[in-house]
Amino acid sequence: MRRAGGLALALVLAVMIASSGAQEPSEMGKRYFMNNGCYGCHTVGKMGTPIGPDLSRVGAKYSRAYMERWLRDPSSQRPNAHMPVLELGEDQVKALAAFLASLR
Repeated sequence: MRRAGGLALALVLAVMIASSGAQEPSEMGKRYFMNNGCYGCHTVGKMGTPIGPDLSRVGAKYSRAYMERWLRDPSSQRPNAHMPVLELGEDQVKALAAFLASLR
């Protein structure tokens, strides 16, 4: 009985770990957008603050590759931009760009 309970627990943990690792990049990017406070300057739909541009349809305007370059170094894309340089890892840049590219 104890062995079956331990096996069931191991199976549940394995499913939880596998499902968390299989999260879509755009979903991870959405989480980064929220956790890093991007909504403090940008709006997406009805959420956010309209200090910076509305990003609700940014994916229809710019390619994912462009958004990756922008997130790495905004001033290299537009020298007069008021966007700060973000301290993001490469995985975060790719996930955020995937999220932004999905906004159409």
